[in-house]
Amino acid sequence: MTAAALLDTLIQRQWSVACAESLTGGLLTSALVDVPGASRAVRGGVVAYDTDVKRAVLGVDADLLARRGAVDPDVARQMAQGVRSALATAAGPAQVGLATTGVAGPDPQDGHPVGTVFVAVAWADGAEVRGLQLTGDRTAIRHATVAEVIALAQQTLRAR
Repeated sequence: MTAAALLDTLIQRQWSVACAESLTGGLLTSALVDVPGASRAVRGGVVAYDTDVKRAVLGVDADLLARRGAVDPDVARQMAQGVRSALATAAGPAQVGLATTGVAGPDPQDGHPVGTVFVAVAWADGAEVRGLQLTGDRTAIRHATVAEVIALAQQTLRAR
């Protein structure tokens, strides 16, 4: 699925999207805003590369981070949920939150091998998380993560 197709779906529903990114470091938000007309749906993004930013800005549970580290499905879920509120406007929170967290390499992190990734999509009353084991170099893993979270978002929105 492409960023353009996802944005078309969001714009048709008059929904907004906010992104919480760790390993992708802004690549997801960039992929979305590369699409002409993206401002009709994209609220913005938070690059929460540092674990403490996940807690302080996105509201990820500190105990969860301490117990499991940042590479975790529940962390991805909480990031996606938290960015909806973190980028709220007078109109309220974003209808959709997207999140990426994982290990792009070159070294393992928190006991997880390179390529371990979690992506999440959250909405007002739920969330969907997908665990991935990606291959390739750092750049390939980051780009594949963006493609995966966009595909998950599109699948999730189709089902709703």
